[in-house]
Amino acid sequence: MSGRIAPKSLNIKSIDMKSFIFSLICLFVSFSVRAHYHRDASSLSQLLALYYDVKNALVNSDAAAASAKSGELLKAITSVDSSSLPKTEQKAFTSLHYKLEYDARHISETKELSHQREHFANLSLNMYALAKAVKLSAQPVYEQYCPMKKAYWLSSEAAIKNPYYGNDMLICGEVKDTLK
Repeated sequence: MSGRIAPKSLNIKSIDMKSFIFSLICLFVSFSVRAHYHRDASSLSQLLALYYDVKNALVNSDAAAASAKSGELLKAITSVDSSSLPKTEQKAFTSLHYKLEYDARHISETKELSHQREHFANLSLNMYALAKAVKLSAQPVYEQYCPMKKAYWLSSEAAIKNPYYGNDMLICGEVKDTLK
């Protein structure tokens, strides 16, 4: 012998192969289901992040950016696989899906700020309904209100930045609700 150590042979008889294979399959299925659930939950969270992008474009009175960001939001809304969501999230999303899609589409198809802001008011009401039914963020979600426009919007921060009037009335509004 040249100093090599021969590998120990595996005693297959001592391992219950059926149990071993079954355990591997269960482990694989568990990871697959968990990864699938987290992907869909994050897709709903992504809707809120994209909504914030639309809101910020309107705060800056940037119709082109609002249109582009709304197009991204529209794509995200249509790509959510609601059948893979937990039942409560599925129910909330499917009841709002077409309303969210409708307003996101209208905002994306125009470069006219006043028309974008009209649809943003409805988009905001529906995003608030979704955010109330489904936890979309680990951070607080602030529902804010503009008394001049008589319209709501959502924000990731308590500071008011009004998307309905931009720089003309940037800090006009108040926090009406905080979702945690």
